Amino acid sequence: MRKINEIFYSLQGEGFHTGTPAVFVRFSGCNLKCSFCDTQHEEFRMMTDDEIIAEVCTYPCQMVILTGGEPGLSIDSQLTKALHAAGKYIAIETNGTCVLPEDIDWVTCSPKEGTTLKLHHIDEVKVVYVGQDVSPYLKLPAKHHFLQPCSGQNTNDVIAYIKEHPQWRLSLQTHKLIDIP
Repeated sequence: MRKINEIFYSLQGEGFHTGTPAVFVRFSGCNLKCSFCDTQHEEFRMMTDDEIIAEVCTYPCQMVILTGGEPGLSIDSQLTKALHAAGKYIAIETNGTCVLPEDIDWVTCSPKEGTTLKLHHIDEVKVVYVGQDVSPYLKLPAKHHFLQPCSGQNTNDVIAYIKEHPQWRLSLQTHKLIDIP
């Protein structure tokens, strides 16, 4: 049984896969308490892997995004194998502090200051920028590095930073900007 905050179908609004239709499986619970997090961690329902797969398969897309909270606290290779068996492409949004199953297709790491990363593979780094030193994150072995304004409140600061540090790309929360449900 897994603590599921919600499962819903939408478009990815952030990072490399922006605009891609996806089923989001949002897990409840996190080992960090970030002030800008948009998940209500106290809300959840317990679901079996079969129930998760059944609900995910009611939607017409291939991409499934495991998010949270921190999905790394809840997932294992049993769930990822079941998702792959159902023909799904698995992406995860993680803070990177948990060891993940190795068969995840796309790993988005959103590292936080003062944490130790336990990932063996990262496809993209996506940092919510609030003025912190983000230069160490460029050393992470990822092909794509994104900076994202914090709830759209510091977009001009992020743009200015990226213009001075062109190794970064801008990620906007387009789902919030254009009110995608």
